[in-house]
Amino acid sequence: MTAEPQATIRAFIVENFLFGDESHPLPADLSLIDNDLIDSTGILELVGFLEERFAIKVADADIVPANLDTIGRIAGFIALKQTA
Repeated sequence: MTAEPQATIRAFIVENFLFGDESHPLPADLSLIDNDLIDSTGILELVGFLEERFAIKVADADIVPANLDTIGRIAGFIALKQTA
């Protein structure tokens, strides 16, 4: 997997949830939920972004931490959806 999806996701999170503050490190394995970077409303914003930016469809059953809790998991989820 290329770094492009992770960089795009990271930029979206910084812009929308950290209000452009790039001083916080966002490693690919950092839990966005456990570290209070994203809440339930934020997850819905993230899903809308993923569907639009990566041309995927996220089903309600896909909206789980296993798919959306870290930048790495999100990138992996996108890769699976794009190959399906």
